[in-house]
Amino acid sequence: MTVKQILDQKGRNVVTVNPSMGTEEAVRFLSQNKIGAVVVTGDGGKIAGILSERDIVRAVASKGAGALTAPISAIMTSKVTTCGEDHTVNQVMELMTNGRFRHLPVERDGTLIGIISIGDVVRRRIEDVEREAEEIKAYIAG
Repeated sequence: MTVKQILDQKGRNVVTVNPSMGTEEAVRFLSQNKIGAVVVTGDGGKIAGILSERDIVRAVASKGAGALTAPISAIMTSKVTTCGEDHTVNQVMELMTNGRFRHLPVERDGTLIGIISIGDVVRRRIEDVEREAEEIKAYIAG
């Protein structure tokens, strides 16, 4: 299975925020949208970073409550790993595991076209394994 197939099933809508958004506002935004990370886009919709719950926890741990008054550009992850639609589930699982992150923006020709989470990837991998098991059972029975 590829990232394209995952996005075809789950959709390509991505909520984004501006780097000047305040951290406290971003915390509310994540909570209201029931998401664990948000892509930060700058001029022209280019990816400027990604803000995750982990980024916020690290900022509060190091700077205290004052971290909530900073713009998200001060605490976001600015070096963002992305993938393309042609990446396989196994490839993105490896990227996420090695990079120790749970959200992966998807780009086409430098433009953000979607985002996948580790939950999306694991769900699809489990579906693949279950389908393979059923095919093996059918083959053995037949």
